[in-house]
Amino acid sequence: MDALDVARWQFGVTTVYHFLFVPLTIGLSVLVAILQTMWHRTGNERYLKLTKFYGKLFLINFAMGVVTGIVQEFQFGMNWSDYSRFVGDVFGAPLAIEALVAFFLESTFLGLWIFGWDRLPKRLHLASIWAAAIGSTLSAYFILAANSFMQNPVGYRINPDTGRAELTDFVALLTNKVALVTFPHTIASAFLVAGSLLVAVALWHLIRNRDSADTPTYRFAAKFGSWVTLIAAGAVVISGDIQGKIMTQVQPMKMAAAEGLYNTESPASFSVLTVGSLDGSREVFAIKIPYLLSYLGTGHLDGTVRGIDDLQAQYASQYGAGNYAPIIPVTYWSFRFMIAFGMAAAAIALLVLWTHRKGRTPSSKWLLRAGLVMPLLPLLASSFGWIFTEMGRQPWIVFGEMLTRNGVSRSVSLTEVLTSFTAFTLIYATLAVVEFKLLVRYAKGGVPDLTEQPENDDSHDDAERPLAFAY
Repeated sequence: MDALDVARWQFGVTTVYHFLFVPLTIGLSVLVAILQTMWHRTGNERYLKLTKFYGKLFLINFAMGVVTGIVQEFQFGMNWSDYSRFVGDVFGAPLAIEALVAFFLESTFLGLWIFGWDRLPKRLHLASIWAAAIGSTLSAYFILAANSFMQNPVGYRINPDTGRAELTDFVALLTNKVALVTFPHTIASAFLVAGSLLVAVALWHLIRNRDSADTPTYRFAAKFGSWVTLIAAGAVVISGDIQGKIMTQVQPMKMAAAEGLYNTESPASFSVLTVGSLDGSREVFAIKIPYLLSYLGTGHLDGTVRGIDDLQAQYASQYGAGNYAPIIPVTYWSFRFMIAFGMAAAAIALLVLWTHRKGRTPSSKWLLRAGLVMPLLPLLASSFGWIFTEMGRQPWIVFGEMLTRNGVSRSVSLTEVLTSFTAFTLIYATLAVVEFKLLVRYAKGGVPDLTEQPENDDSHDDAERPLAFAY
């Protein structure tokens, strides 16, 4: 073990941990905005209750995401200074815009939304949550644009005097075809997570408190969340199919590693299950679907998909001696876990809708258990998706330009990296407990009682009536 190994583990743990909060923040911000819009248009108290209830869960998650995101960016200077020095002119541009525009848009209007209940006109207050949701979505795009440069470098040149990458075309950076397809895939997965949370919480109250006066409210939330989950799952599949074709073009080694495909095939079969040798160098047993990989990778049933061995020979000739294949078992199984967990969440959503047919209210304890597990499934799918995306790019930190081993900080020792890794892990474990307890506590509390909370309207006098709702 050396400093490089620990630095990679630290960044991986930090990234996966941070991304547990990101999709829920993005998805919930929009769903809360939709619920408040429904209340604004109809005046139905049910939608106001759900807006305030899920809005509280959204704010808890948002605060945790901000904390973990800041720590993640610190690592570029701490453990990856050579990478930052090489690509800072390019990588820093979208991240700077994300902080100065998207994050401030999100946080400023979120503050107005939090403290504006009963203080702002209804339309302006509604606009605040929509502005915050748009800020969250824009933030995701700029970050994905930065990450997509690592997958498919565009809009830059290498300065021969400094040896650094310099930005030459900002529009090309923002319109990177990897970013354009990764963004809808990521946003769809965010709605998959948020919809699952709506279902889980609503099911808990429906099944545990069947005689509650708020049962119709929870029934609507469960069905609404289920439809969001199913539509999001369909969007994930469609965008993922397009993403696979782009990946085959710009990172053929990642596609080959995702399938454990060692030899170039035309047509190529999709591996449902493959057992390889202990060193991952050859296939021992496999269950395959003919022609499917060719279609996923090229859009044609007889398309050619290049294998690991052929690509390794090409890269060794192009970039010099070395192993240019990622860890095959990691990429192979993370790709399949991503698909399996996402589709499992969609299956539970379909089951929830089935149990609500003809005005019925679900009562099965097995459905309750499935519902409680449901939010974890798309979170796991997202985590494995990012593991696949980043591990599949290895050994490159910037594909074709910089190897991961050359990006680590040369001045940081193994002891220093181990110390920070241990400290961050312990802090994150503590924060995870805090986050979980807060979410469970407020989720169990149920929708708020509005009898003592007057609704906001366009005419108000703060001296005569209390704040309708405060966090």
